[in-house]
Amino acid sequence: MSFKGKSAIVTGSTSGIGLGIAMKFAHLGCNIVVNGFGDKDVINKIVADIKKLGVGAVYSPADMSKSNEIREMVELCHKEFKSVDILVNNAGIQYLAPITEFPDEKWDQIISINLSSAFHSMKAAIPYMRKGKFGRIINIASAHGLVGSEHKAAYCSAKHGLLGLTKVVALETALENITCNAICPGWVLTPLVEKQIAEMAKEKNISIAQAQTELLSEKQPSLAFATPDEIGEMAAFLASDAARQVRGSAFSIDGGWVSR
Repeated sequence: MSFKGKSAIVTGSTSGIGLGIAMKFAHLGCNIVVNGFGDKDVINKIVADIKKLGVGAVYSPADMSKSNEIREMVELCHKEFKSVDILVNNAGIQYLAPITEFPDEKWDQIISINLSSAFHSMKAAIPYMRKGKFGRIINIASAHGLVGSEHKAAYCSAKHGLLGLTKVVALETALENITCNAICPGWVLTPLVEKQIAEMAKEKNISIAQAQTELLSEKQPSLAFATPDEIGEMAAFLASDAARQVRGSAFSIDGGWVSR
């Protein structure tokens, strides 16, 4: 499988799942638009590492809560690489609190970054995909897009909404060589999840290792984290010709979480 000459935008790709997906597509020959926050030197190294694979790479600092910056990111991809072929909506944030204590501003922020950003990026990218007669959109949802969890009102709402948005876009592009699907990871050991583990360990006065085991045993029957590389492999399949008729689907990589 090769994507030589194709271009991919991967939001939230300076760490975790997004970085794993970006590197997978780069290894397969894709030019990459890297996006996300982080240390400048770390970001520069990611871009340099991608270029070492013989493909193009450019960094977009677009804030996923701002629609104008999202449009500029998509335009940057077309300007640099002459096409917008693959869009991976991965950027996300998390906050935990009971609904009665959930800050209004955190609700707005999570819905904006985890859901609305995908709307704005797809709206901007699809015209370019139509022009190029090829498009693959992959939305990184979550097991929380399929089931609920306490204290995650905004996150669960955003991820459930993202699956609905995925289906709508799949229907609207059903007669074209443009597909839209979602991946629903369970627990993946990313910086976002590491933060939750640290908070759990502090709250319960237990070790990080104990918190990891407790987190996994509560939801993930395999008792093992999924990896960014595994998510990247699924994303690559969904972008391939083999998945041309896979449309509007959600794929769980969750160690059995939603099978309970």
